[in-house]
Amino acid sequence: MESMQPRQYLTFALGEEVYAVSIRKVREIVEFRTLTEIPLMPGFLRGVTNLRGAVIPVVDLLERFELGRTSIGSRSCIVVVEVESAQESLLLGVLVNAVNAVLPVEAEDIEARPSFGTRIRADFIESLLNVGGHFVPALEIGQVMSVEEMALLAADWNGREPIHGGKHGD
Repeated sequence: MESMQPRQYLTFALGEEVYAVSIRKVREIVEFRTLTEIPLMPGFLRGVTNLRGAVIPVVDLLERFELGRTSIGSRSCIVVVEVESAQESLLLGVLVNAVNAVLPVEAEDIEARPSFGTRIRADFIESLLNVGGHFVPALEIGQVMSVEEMALLAADWNGREPIHGGKHGD
């Protein structure tokens, strides 16, 4: 029987915690630079950045998790992830305090997602990784960065109807 290859996860610091995301969803890591703020957007949408001519929205994960605002430091960076929307793949930036490492994790070191007892919503967690005797939450990045949910939150933030297909639903 063929042994399974370890899964690869990118680990990063977010506030005082360490999280992970499957390397399959990560497109690149870029040094933090000035963001262009977008007026009337909720706090978790810190702005947009230009990545080789493409405008990439940047989400502050601490704010998305309702745990505060990410402080910008010398190791701050943007992890560019690919998420699936209704009919397309989108690139979104995730603001983190620091990227730590890419870790190979064996299947036996991946635990099921807990249904309660975490600081963030259970549906934001894909699994728990046993790394050196402690657990690191692996994020379900498609759920965390759900374009549909964030659009609804942005609309609620502004007291307007959500925008669908580029037009207001009046």
